[in-house]
Amino acid sequence: DLKAFPRISDLAAAPLERVLELWSGLGYYRRARHLHQAAQAVVADYSGRFPDDYTDLVSLPGIGDYTAKAVLSIAFNRPYAVLDGNVARVVARLFALQGNLHQPRFRREVETELAALISHSHPGHFNQALMELGQTICLPRGPRCSACPLEKWCQGFLSGTPQAFPLPRPRRADRRRV
Repeated sequence: DLKAFPRISDLAAAPLERVLELWSGLGYYRRARHLHQAAQAVVADYSGRFPDDYTDLVSLPGIGDYTAKAVLSIAFNRPYAVLDGNVARVVARLFALQGNLHQPRFRREVETELAALISHSHPGHFNQALMELGQTICLPRGPRCSACPLEKWCQGFLSGTPQAFPLPRPRRADRRRV
């Protein structure tokens, strides 16, 4: 709550119980604990200024690769491409990439394509646009290709089977108990 903690130093100085109380109803209390710990680290280690370096960001509690890249691209205009399921689906269809996000080779292919595409002048807008495209138009089932601004370049669309990209995650074999 920005009213309760208008500055990062206010959040860092707050008792954890107060942070958890304000977080109540949002679930994932571990995130609230990480947020509190990260605020304390930013105040102690970075003089209260949020770090703008990838290595520094991922060293903070609760901040992993995805969050660090999203923050760096959106808040600091750094050309880091974010990769989530929605973005992977858009890129897989755009380039007709075979595989699924749980395969390291496929993941590297998607990251390579993203690195070549990312806007260096507006990386945050680029990331947010791809995430929204995957969330609203390039849907897992029933993609709305006619509404997609990438339709004329999309290899998945041009193949006639955009929903075939990416491949679904393989299901685990059923284990039958005897």
